[in-house]
Parts: sequence; C-alpha cells; structure tokens
Amino acid sequence: MKAKFAHFNFNVLDLKKSMEFYEEALGLKEVKRVEKPDFTLVYLGDGETGFQLELTYLHDRTEKYDLGEAEFHLAFTVKDIEAAHAHHEKMGCICYENKDMGIYFIEDPDGYWLEIVPLR
Repeated sequence: MKAKFAHFNFNVLDLKKSMEFYEEALGLKEVKRVEKPDFTLVYLGDGETGFQLELTYLHDRTEKYDLGEAEFHLAFTVKDIEAAHAHHEKMGCICYENKDMGIYFIEDPDGYWLEIVPLR
C-alpha cells in the first residue's frame, strides 16, 4: 500500500481575509471550492505541485480557533528568501526568525505558522 499527500486543512474564521492573505503572502490561488449549507471548503494551490491547502470555513463560527500550543506548521520554499522576507516584513506577518538556519515563520490571520525556507 502506498499513499500520496493530497491536502492539509486549516479551519479559518474569515474566509475572504484568509484567501487574501494566502494569495498576497504566498501566491496561492483557489483551485476548487465546495459550498454546503453549513460550511465552505476552498482548496488553494501553488500552480506547480499537486499539494493543496484546504481552508474550511464554518458559516456559524464566531470565536477564534484554539490552536493549543501551535506546535505544527506548513513549510514553503522560495527561490529568493531575501525578497520574500522583505515582502513579509512589509506585510507585518513575520512572527519568528532563525537567522542561523536561514529560515523564518509568518503567521496567518488565524494564528497558523508557516515556515519560509530557501530553495536549496
């Protein structure tokens, strides 16, 4: 038996705000949408790999999600880490840097951390 990665899910409080963040910060675009009476699923893709980020929006949810200790993250590679860092700095979304490792993290509107790694 062999499995392949398909997608990863984040639940979001404000779908429009999250979609705008992911497009501006990482260039992710909507590739699929599922509308149901109680929820909406939006799948974002990078246009290069088959991996997708699923944003789940529960229509009646009003309180922020409890991310616990948030000891998880998604990682993204970028060709030009300096340009990416400058862009994210301008957006004000950098939440942690590890200069020794040459990486940093940005935080989305719901508090999820996203690691930015130079393409090696």
